[in-house]
Amino acid sequence: MKITFLGATKTVTGSNFLVEAAGKKFLVDCGMYQGNTELEEENNDPFLFDPKELDFMLLTHAHIDHSGRIPKLYNEGFRKPIYAHKATCDLCSLMLPDSGHIQEMENEWKNRKRVRKGEKEREPLYTAEDAARCLEVFVPVKYDEIIDIDENIHVRFNDAGHMLGSSIIEVWAKENGREEKAVFTGDIGNNDIPLLDSPTMIEDTDYLVMESTYGSRLHIKNDQKAEMFLDIVSETIDNGGTVVIPSFAVGRTQEILYELNKIKEKRDDEEFIRKYRTLMKVPVYVDSPLAISATEVFKENMDLFEEEVQKEIQSGDNPLEFPGLKFTVTADESKALNEDTKPCIIISASGMCEVGRIKHHLKHHLWKPNSTILFVGYQAPGTLGNSIVNGAKKVKIFGEEIAVNARVEYIEGYSGHADQQWLMNFIYSFEKKPKHIFLVHGEENSQEVLRDKILEETKIDVIIPDYGDVYNLANEEVQLVEKGKPRKHNKLKVEVLERLNKLKSEINDMDIMIREDMNKDLNDEDTFRINEKIKDLEKQIVDILS
Repeated sequence: MKITFLGATKTVTGSNFLVEAAGKKFLVDCGMYQGNTELEEENNDPFLFDPKELDFMLLTHAHIDHSGRIPKLYNEGFRKPIYAHKATCDLCSLMLPDSGHIQEMENEWKNRKRVRKGEKEREPLYTAEDAARCLEVFVPVKYDEIIDIDENIHVRFNDAGHMLGSSIIEVWAKENGREEKAVFTGDIGNNDIPLLDSPTMIEDTDYLVMESTYGSRLHIKNDQKAEMFLDIVSETIDNGGTVVIPSFAVGRTQEILYELNKIKEKRDDEEFIRKYRTLMKVPVYVDSPLAISATEVFKENMDLFEEEVQKEIQSGDNPLEFPGLKFTVTADESKALNEDTKPCIIISASGMCEVGRIKHHLKHHLWKPNSTILFVGYQAPGTLGNSIVNGAKKVKIFGEEIAVNARVEYIEGYSGHADQQWLMNFIYSFEKKPKHIFLVHGEENSQEVLRDKILEETKIDVIIPDYGDVYNLANEEVQLVEKGKPRKHNKLKVEVLERLNKLKSEINDMDIMIREDMNKDLNDEDTFRINEKIKDLEKQIVDILS
């Protein structure tokens, strides 16, 4: 068996692994890079393999960072089966065409800028129509069933507990009379995600390819999470403000709806009841056509929910419905939300604030001191969401500079990813421990912390692959047979850009203060010179960032 690591290497997006085993070539995931502009440019790069030579593909789940380049793969000649859980197939039928539509819209906007610069126009990565066509090769499978690809390769999908239909995939491959096994976790769910079962524990494997998003951190507990949520919402509403929740359309949105529904289970203390009543007074808007459609898919697949939730459903309590919940479909309905001054809760995609309706809501609420922007998921470096979470005082939205005066909160416990403790529990659960672990889908620092902890507590060999690294796996041994070429994406560049953005914000504040001082004393030559130097530096920064 041979694995080439072609995505999610020392980063959290673009999951893509090429596996060669028993005479077959196949992919595990084909995700899109998301986040900063430089990283997203890599989506246009050619694949480091011929799509026509692939024999099949295994898809862990529907999130775009795992599935988003499948239409590109199809456009370049791939026509073989894509095995995925049924719910994943259902969600991809919504998410991939939606992604194609976004590609078209973004490309149209970028082409206008290219034309103004005298540059050549580009085609979008793929269109909504392209995405719809690729769905014909999806093959739905069930959990816990062993699928015989041929007499030498067998696979099994297990519940990953990350999102609806998410899977941990076991792969058995027989070569030269010897069978070896690899496990690809995809994204491992947090153990107490609302609605979903906990991740399946796997009995044994020779090699483990495991995500590491929160390899260095621990999540807060469920009861603390609900308390924090209620406190933030009630305080904002008391101040006459709006709570804006940037949320991924699929997964986090449905979990938040469930949490809002569950909060109605009141406790005895008066303060909690008061906060609860405050929450129940305001409407909750889900402003994302994709989230609305995805919620319907969740309703159609309630058999995948955890046992307690299924009992609630059987009793007539739909966990995704409650009084005050409203869905906005049209653009006009979405615009109307920002024209209404009454307090409310707005849940809108995208979760990292890069595209979609959420940018309009941020434009209208970021500058308001009585509003709250509540983040409930991971914010990748270089994204608008990351800038806001990390304390930016001003951000640019649709070319306009917006002051960040709103309250900014982050409840990490809503993440769909396992924290360090549960990643370690997953490793401990193996009856036969893996001989080697590959850490993927994580920032380098998180991976290094997790690697050290695994080594210290289990003595299992841990590898953090680079992009393009090729490993030969044979007889439970691992050999690096080809070192990947340096990626175009330069992490240092992203960090520099983030620091420049922050510096720009600070300089703007200094500029204002110095101007005020100048108005008091116009003869202060030193202040004037400092001011001019700041303006010159600011111009340089703007030039770099534009």
